[in-house]
Amino acid sequence: MRLTQTSELWWKNAIVYCLDIETFADGNGDGIGDFRGAIQHIDHLDRMGVTCIWLMPFFPTPDRDDGYDIVDFYSVDPRLGTLGDFVEFMRVARDRGIRVIADLVVNHTSDQHPWFKDARSSKKSKHRDWYIWSDKPEPDDPKGVVFPDQENSLWQLDKKTGQYYFHRFYKFQPDLNTSNPEVRDEIARILGFWMELGLSGFRVDAVPFLVERVLEKDDSFPDPHLFFADLRAFMNRRDGTAMLLGEVNLPYKDLMAYFGDTPLGNEITMCFDFIGMQRMYLSLAREDATPLAQALRERPLPPKDSQWASFVRNHDELTLDKLTKKEREEVFAAFAPDEDMRIFDRGIRRRLPPMLDGDPRRIRMVYSLLFALPGTPVMFYGEEIGMGENLAIEGRLSVRTPMQWTAGKHAGFSDVEPAIPVTGGAFGPSEVNVSAQRRDPESLLSWIGRLVEQYREAPELAWGSYEVLDGGDDSVLVLRNEGIVTLHNFAGRTTKVTLDLDEDGKVLADLFSDDVVEIKGGEAEIDVDDYGCRWFRLSDPETAP
Repeated sequence: MRLTQTSELWWKNAIVYCLDIETFADGNGDGIGDFRGAIQHIDHLDRMGVTCIWLMPFFPTPDRDDGYDIVDFYSVDPRLGTLGDFVEFMRVARDRGIRVIADLVVNHTSDQHPWFKDARSSKKSKHRDWYIWSDKPEPDDPKGVVFPDQENSLWQLDKKTGQYYFHRFYKFQPDLNTSNPEVRDEIARILGFWMELGLSGFRVDAVPFLVERVLEKDDSFPDPHLFFADLRAFMNRRDGTAMLLGEVNLPYKDLMAYFGDTPLGNEITMCFDFIGMQRMYLSLAREDATPLAQALRERPLPPKDSQWASFVRNHDELTLDKLTKKEREEVFAAFAPDEDMRIFDRGIRRRLPPMLDGDPRRIRMVYSLLFALPGTPVMFYGEEIGMGENLAIEGRLSVRTPMQWTAGKHAGFSDVEPAIPVTGGAFGPSEVNVSAQRRDPESLLSWIGRLVEQYREAPELAWGSYEVLDGGDDSVLVLRNEGIVTLHNFAGRTTKVTLDLDEDGKVLADLFSDDVVEIKGGEAEIDVDDYGCRWFRLSDPETAP
């Protein structure tokens, strides 16, 4: 099924906002965020211009991996509310024109899931083949361990049955066996259930691991791309506008296969651009736009009905795995000089504002870049106000702290002490909160609102073709998305760039000021402040906005 209506391709120019119900707002006064609390704050997202909410896992869980260890795919964790609360959340979001997607975490379950409890009860149990078992722990490639600082093997001995089960992530998260048709059917049922309750799609967790050959003699192993094509076809039959947002952290040439656009059919609708994100941080560290410019020149075009998803950071550590060791060390030295700020040798467990020492020029420039990059911008909750991290919290959870609504007690998150500590210091609620920034026209929140407005008024950014222009200064990234030209200066010095636009008689109208730059002889000279950003529309002098 091919989609051609722009209204059906809503993800092309969506504003996606990721939030964790547990840390967003507490509505019943127990110190834990819940759906009732989130409902009370949907208007904040509506005012920002958010068009799609991405919910992190909210399913019943032992909570050993912040909800990614699931024991029931068809319900809501009692700490976060009920199915009734979820449905009310969906209704309130829909009334404001906001779509909702949720994490699809079906690579694995919790070891406390009834399926796995039954599977490990006997080699002849009903769900035994729903997981991956072997008489010996092989193949066991240490390089394949996702969390080498926490695990040293991909296999765990189950003493009762004497076999080993496979786990790509933690040992308490056994992998589901997607070679089993019953498992694949169950995954489709999970999608169908939540779509019936209003979800417009899913962010697919750990896409490359979801269908992988673990046992060499697995004759029933499915074609991974046929698996995703079948999922997409199933969703399209239920709702032709539904989408899949994929976590596919692979080199471009390997990632492109997951977009589909083959005789098998479309697969993942949008893929995160991990390579562009990592090169952006290298550019920030060097104050040189070249690494990011190179990535954008190398990045393939997605299929017609698909899209790239751009982001500054997500809910995990800021992974740097696609940089060389030397490049990673550059980024670490600039933004995570202390070992405690890092996770192993692969990533950073900080948010952007503290990494940039709270410099408002650089912070604003980076978020301007997020909306100017060709693709769909995805924000993590709290980014709109410049929240920081709490390094006293272990691992990746350092960036998943309670949302800071007010400067008052408990950051307006709850009436009682939050179960997860609030960020303190220079980025704590007394300095960074929604209430104060909403009333300040010069705040980061106000800036994000202006960026959202301009992004929505410039459909070329999402729908048009783009090119990286050479402005004569490597510190400045210049992008032309058909009639939109954006400039972002990664260096702490002012500069002047000269653009060859081959557009005589036209002007560049600044979208954030009254400035107009004339194009003479096909060229335009533009001044850019230190860590500055400028957006222009190519116009006729008489009709310039």
